[in-house]
Amino acid sequence: MIANIVFASTFGLALLLFGMKLMEAALRQWAGSRLPEVLGRTTSTPLKGFLTGTLSSATLQSGTAVTVITIGLVNAGLLPLGQTLGIILGTNVGTCLTTELMSLRLHDYGIPVLLVALAAWGWTALAGEMQLLPRLPKRWIGPMRFGAAALAGFGLLLIGFAVLQSIGPQLLQSSSFLELTSKAEAEPIWGVLGGAALTAAVHSSAAVIGMSMGLANSGALSPETGIAIVLGANVGTCFTGLLASLGGGKGGRFVALAQIALNVSGAALFYPFMSQLLAAASAFAPDDPAAQIAHGQTIFNIACSLLVLPFAQLMYRRGSSGAGKSSGLPPAA
Repeated sequence: MIANIVFASTFGLALLLFGMKLMEAALRQWAGSRLPEVLGRTTSTPLKGFLTGTLSSATLQSGTAVTVITIGLVNAGLLPLGQTLGIILGTNVGTCLTTELMSLRLHDYGIPVLLVALAAWGWTALAGEMQLLPRLPKRWIGPMRFGAAALAGFGLLLIGFAVLQSIGPQLLQSSSFLELTSKAEAEPIWGVLGGAALTAAVHSSAAVIGMSMGLANSGALSPETGIAIVLGANVGTCFTGLLASLGGGKGGRFVALAQIALNVSGAALFYPFMSQLLAAASAFAPDDPAAQIAHGQTIFNIACSLLVLPFAQLMYRRGSSGAGKSSGLPPAA
């Protein structure tokens, strides 16, 4: 049984991660070339940066990708430090789209979605390079091809979610797993630490939260522990940005450290109120543990961003003047 659980959980998480990375790669290839220019032009105030960070993260299905791009722009001197604060807040909200999509109980349609995506990809090839079907307008081929790849990634994500959900009954027969979950329910800090460590290891908060949602759907994990994992995943997701900043200058490290400060502060602030956070999420989905975890993540990230946003203008002005003096970056307009 243990071998089956390990194989299924590893395979399900791998599908989940691969699906997310395929979606991110396809959407980034389609829209990513325009993203640096968009970030530079539409982040002149914290509110604009917040909206741009939210939309960019939701479009790319990855807040980490937007954070890494932001660090690169700051290191290159193309984006003032003060304009990054709103972006960081926005990425936390935009990344919730993935888990909200997973909460819609679409996992039964993973294989049909994947087949439709493969058919659409094949159509672009047959009508394009192979010329075996009537030719499509050139301007259609690129968006259709990248859209098909993103849809295939979404299909793999749904299949992975279904695989993770299927191991729930076996986990409920494991005394070791029950002991771990009981400890996490009695001391939620272990759920927070576990979520942070696993997110740092796999570089995807959405994958870790998606895994907890799958287990919660099958009854193997309580929503309370899922909320603790959400707080931890929000901290663990900073690890990728920190790694990306190590090879750059002070500006990139400032962005990474600002993200860590904001996310750790948010998790610490909400830790004593996890039961209230779960109650608020349960109001939207009373009988759906997976949706409660997804909604809890969304409420948590929106609340944290709205709490910080009023203070971001002051931080923005100080960061802009400090960046112009100390790192040679152009001041914000």
